Amino acid sequence: MVGGKIVYLCGYLLTKINVVGPDPKILLQIVKMKMPFGKYKGRLLCDLPISYLEWFKRKDGFPKGKLGVLMETVYEIKLNGLEDLLVPLKKM
Repeated sequence: MVGGKIVYLCGYLLTKINVVGPDPKILLQIVKMKMPFGKYKGRLLCDLPISYLEWFKRKDGFPKGKLGVLMETVYEIKLNGLEDLLVPLKKM
């Protein structure tokens, strides 16, 4: 089942990135970039609670631009139970 989720996530990333293939740097950005505002300001994007990401999705959607793409990617990773993919990246 994990293989299917990874394929789904890769397909999702392709729809969000304007390049020929998925940008491998996006996962590194998720584990390095901190939330720039709000209740969780200063927390790594990968450590944002799913409830906070769901709130963004329900409210007005994720922010525009790169931050929104990264946050929505974190949401999809967490929604599909793929957080373990980020563990080795956090150690880099």
